[in-house]
Amino acid sequence: MTAREETERLLARIDEVDGLVNAVCTPHPDALAQADRLDQEAADGRSRGPLHGRAILVKDNIDTADLPTTVGSLALADVPPPARDAPLVTWLREAGMVVLGKTNLSEWANIRDTASTSGWSAYGGLTRNPYARNRSAGGSSSGSGAALAAGLGAFAIGTETDGSITCPAAFNGCVGLKPTVGSVPTEGVAPISFSQDSPGPMAMTVADTAALLDVLVPGGSFAAATRGSLAGKRIGVPRGPFWGYSPQADAAAERAIALLSSAGAVVVDHADLPEWPDSLGEDELTVLLAELKHGLPGYLATRAGDHPADLAELVEWNRTHADVELAHFGQALFEMALEGPTVTDAAYLEARARCLAASRTDGIDAVLGAHGLDALVTPSMAPASPIDLVNPESHPGSCSSPTAMAGYPILTVPTELAAGLPVAISFWGPAHSEATLLEIGHAYELARDRSTGPLPPPEFPDFV
Repeated sequence: MTAREETERLLARIDEVDGLVNAVCTPHPDALAQADRLDQEAADGRSRGPLHGRAILVKDNIDTADLPTTVGSLALADVPPPARDAPLVTWLREAGMVVLGKTNLSEWANIRDTASTSGWSAYGGLTRNPYARNRSAGGSSSGSGAALAAGLGAFAIGTETDGSITCPAAFNGCVGLKPTVGSVPTEGVAPISFSQDSPGPMAMTVADTAALLDVLVPGGSFAAATRGSLAGKRIGVPRGPFWGYSPQADAAAERAIALLSSAGAVVVDHADLPEWPDSLGEDELTVLLAELKHGLPGYLATRAGDHPADLAELVEWNRTHADVELAHFGQALFEMALEGPTVTDAAYLEARARCLAASRTDGIDAVLGAHGLDALVTPSMAPASPIDLVNPESHPGSCSSPTAMAGYPILTVPTELAAGLPVAISFWGPAHSEATLLEIGHAYELARDRSTGPLPPPEFPDFV
């Protein structure tokens, strides 16, 4: 297809089905004009690369100079768009991609309250899962995951601090990669944590995810990794808390591991991480809240117009507009951040050191080294939980925290449907192991397709 043909098809698809899932909060009014310019370049023999003319959706916490960037908050809804694109958006445009629009997210990337509803923002409303509209689309890159599953685009950008690409990829049956922290710049991305935030590619296949990562990491050659195989790859299976919380996810992951083995991988079972103390979750939260309080004023200073200047003013703004902003849940995490340590306090520094020791030195690095492994694999998440705007969400378990605290990459690939809902596996690796994870993930995807085929598309049922 030409860029115009693809863009017209996707805009028609958005008109047809996005009312069912509410994934795209801000369509681009000039998407067709972008497509026409790119088609003219192609006709003149000036292709910008493999993704020239392809359309992409961008999460609404990433700056776009020609579209609003709200982070889901009404506090930023009526201010001018950012003065410039985030560098990663600049690279998307330079690669010849059509920015189709912005995707909804869990407001402030799900760092506002302990009892939030994933996929809800005051600006964008509630995003629903295309496989069951009563089920969560995950957080916080909910719109990006749901849009891909619903056929509103082949490519999207998400961001992850702890699970925010992994979860919507698993819930919506698409592929998501959180790169090594620092590989993709976070300039122009509304911050939570400078030690854990990472924008990353989301797509319907591992190959497309790799091609998009090549754009996000200039000079990368990740697409070449998808020409590799599983032969000789040593993949560890950490058990412990990463299994046992969902029979459906466990059963699908066991079948996936059998496929990995039959395709040539060496599977090392019980490559377990040391048991973590319950206090480590509190340490991670201390780190995130201190870094949020530190980083948010700098981001808000880049935005023109009348809006809160820091976290304290944002908390007060939400209280003033509680009828809409706090209609479904509060802002307990924001308030905790205001009362908590700063990034220079001993409490923060000690918590960060414990997180790094547990996740890196004594965790992922130790297990990979002890068993000579290329990667680890676990179930990603339980099937999508029911949406609940009244009570706290159900979170039976997940796999993202070790890589989140370590700043290491994690690749999530769908496996099958369980009771009509997608389930997935996630591959973890050390810093800058994206090429290896993509090679393994692509080979697994091929084995899955030979065995059972890709996941069937969603049918948008009201209830599962």
